[in-house]
Amino acid sequence: MARREKAGATAAPKPKKQRWKRTRQLKQVYDMTVRVDPSAKWWLLLALVGPIVLGLVVGLLVDHPIYFTILGVLVGVLAGMFLLGRRAERAAYMNLEGQKGAAGAALSSIRRGWTIEQEPVAAEARTQDMVFRGIGRGGIVLVGDGPPTRVRKLLEAERRKVARVAPNVPVHVFTVGDGGSENEVPLRKLASRVQKLKPQLTKAEVAAVHKRIRALGGIRPPVPQGIDPMRARPDRRAMRGR
Repeated sequence: MARREKAGATAAPKPKKQRWKRTRQLKQVYDMTVRVDPSAKWWLLLALVGPIVLGLVVGLLVDHPIYFTILGVLVGVLAGMFLLGRRAERAAYMNLEGQKGAAGAALSSIRRGWTIEQEPVAAEARTQDMVFRGIGRGGIVLVGDGPPTRVRKLLEAERRKVARVAPNVPVHVFTVGDGGSENEVPLRKLASRVQKLKPQLTKAEVAAVHKRIRALGGIRPPVPQGIDPMRARPDRRAMRGR
């Protein structure tokens, strides 16, 4: 019994190690954010120092400088953490912009209410344009990853395929861009735009739609280069030799 208690005590994580791990993760987030968005450090400094200075001034006016300064420190830390989270998210999207598969990564940030395909459901080998798909109570979402004017054909082909197996389900088509048209959404706003879609299906209907859409499958693997099964010919000399 004593051995079990001792083993359990040994396995429990030490608070110091946990604090150090969290501090290191926080530093990594800060370094990434500042590297992508250098102006973030000044906004973070303002969010931290501003409440402290304000608390000190108010404290001096009401003759309670220590109390209001401590309150300013707490508010400053909370404001700094909140701003760091927002700036880190923005920096992550800035880092993704222009990369292939960025639309899929943005969709994957949706945690609840939607089932997001991790792999593209359609792709163009020559241009490397892709289409990603999500299914939720708002219907079916198709997002084109590529120049909006070029990826529309690929999106329309996928929309027709989806409409055949789920004819009464709303299909929302988006492209990633600067928001020049109604269905063109900036990458950083893609997840929130999908989450704001009005629910039109029940949970049971979503499961049924997901089952139907699964029948479409994914991208077929390409035939290895140098092999064309439609032009393959038997070796007649070898056959005669047998």
